[in-house]
Amino acid sequence: TIQRVGAMITIFFAEGPIRNFEEAARSDREAYAVFHDALLQNGVYFPPSQFEAAFLSLAHTPELLERTRAALKLAFAAV
Repeated sequence: TIQRVGAMITIFFAEGPIRNFEEAARSDREAYAVFHDALLQNGVYFPPSQFEAAFLSLAHTPELLERTRAALKLAFAAV
C-alpha cells in the first residue's frame, strides 16, 4: 500500500489503505526491512521505518527519479 498526501509518501506492506496506527502496526515490517535494504543496495536512501515519510520535491531531477524508479522495481521484486 502506498500512502500519499501531497508530496509526502510512505509504503506499507499491507492489504488496503492504512487509516490508523493500529492498521499500520499490523503491516509486514520484515518485508519493509527487506525492501529498505534493497533500496540502499541500489543507492536510494528511503526512510528506515515505514512509520516515517519520504518527500518528493523539485530538487528531484527526471534522471534521479528514473534511477529511483529502477531501484524501487528491484526492491519490490526482492520482497
